[in-house]
Amino acid sequence: FVYYLLNKPQGVISATEDARHKTVLDLLDDTARHKQVFPVGRLDIDTHGLLLLTNNGDLAHAMLSPKKHVDKIYQAKVDGIMDQEDILAFEKGIELKDHTCQPAKLEIVSVDRDAGTSLVQITIAEGKFHQVKRMVAACGKEVTELQRLSMGPLYLPNDLELGAWRRLTEEELEALAVFGIPLA
Repeated sequence: FVYYLLNKPQGVISATEDARHKTVLDLLDDTARHKQVFPVGRLDIDTHGLLLLTNNGDLAHAMLSPKKHVDKIYQAKVDGIMDQEDILAFEKGIELKDHTCQPAKLEIVSVDRDAGTSLVQITIAEGKFHQVKRMVAACGKEVTELQRLSMGPLYLPNDLELGAWRRLTEEELEALAVFGIPLA
């Protein structure tokens, strides 16, 4: 099996093929692409950040299974001031039209009162359709930029440029061993 860490840029979709849009596989070189990798989960077209690509279906299934509660951390720029009330709402579980979200963690990184904006980190274990954006919208605010910083034990390296990718390190592979899935 192979494992690639990608810093997905905006404007690229988390799919293996698409007639209209550039896909995450288009960012790989031919050798990597021929390994028949696929994205583990999805990031919206306008979301950037960490995306794991692999050809290990068992690992992908384990990382995406709701039973495993794999945390994903996002950083969001928000139009609106996030506050203590929002933190409590996230902890309780945000009510959306189609379901109630599992409890999540909202950390306020910074607030610009003059601009009426917030920078927040959101930790969720689920990964439903547009979930982070919908949770913030349920608090009466709007996500203007969204970046995934981590997924389980994997973190987006500061030195991995947007659109760049690399193989997982030995340390990262060892961290994935917690899922109990053969990685070789």
